[in-house]
Amino acid sequence: MAAELEQPDPDQPDEFARLPKGRHGLPPEFVAHNQRERLIAGFAEVVAKVGFNDVTITGITKEAAVSSRTFYKYFETKEDCFLAALDAVVDRLTEPVRSAWDAEDAWPLRLRAAIGTVVRFFTAEPALARLSTVEVLHAGPVVAERWEALISRLAPYLHGGLDEAWDAGPVAETMDRGILGGMLSLVTRRIIASGTGDLDALIPDLVQFALTPYVGVSEAARVAAVPA
Repeated sequence: MAAELEQPDPDQPDEFARLPKGRHGLPPEFVAHNQRERLIAGFAEVVAKVGFNDVTITGITKEAAVSSRTFYKYFETKEDCFLAALDAVVDRLTEPVRSAWDAEDAWPLRLRAAIGTVVRFFTAEPALARLSTVEVLHAGPVVAERWEALISRLAPYLHGGLDEAWDAGPVAETMDRGILGGMLSLVTRRIIASGTGDLDALIPDLVQFALTPYVGVSEAARVAAVPA
């Protein structure tokens, strides 16, 4: 059963809402967090609309409803904002992926649950999905290097497969990176072709692709057929 979403506390201010004009009595820490989060969210939305190469600081601040001066308070360039957005994606995925993983006992089922969690997140967040896949390809080496480092943090989820492998024979740990890259490529091509609306349909293919080198074709197909 899916976990029930936590309902927002009506007594707490919305971290993404525009701040009231004039004196509002909100803590400085909340104001800073609110402005930075709105800039990141605004950046993702603008990138999804026009692509990274055509993003401007003015476009980002207009979407976030803040001033250019506020932008430069938190970021020096739009590349810096991109890096912060990628970190935010990973931060938002970390706990749901861990929870989905821990809810299963067998490693293949754990991996299936983790993949399903990531894909459903991307389906629900099309701007962040495009940012994390398509636009990374156009943002230059600094952004690409950061994303590569963040993606590599997922490799330990595949390490359990080294103990599971039988039909495929010995599997080197270096294959983990290749499998992650392959899955990301599949997701990227689907988003380019048709957006995120039908991304959930890709889950069985991703599960089978990830599992086959470790557990063999037949077992990978069996696990992929189980609803994630």
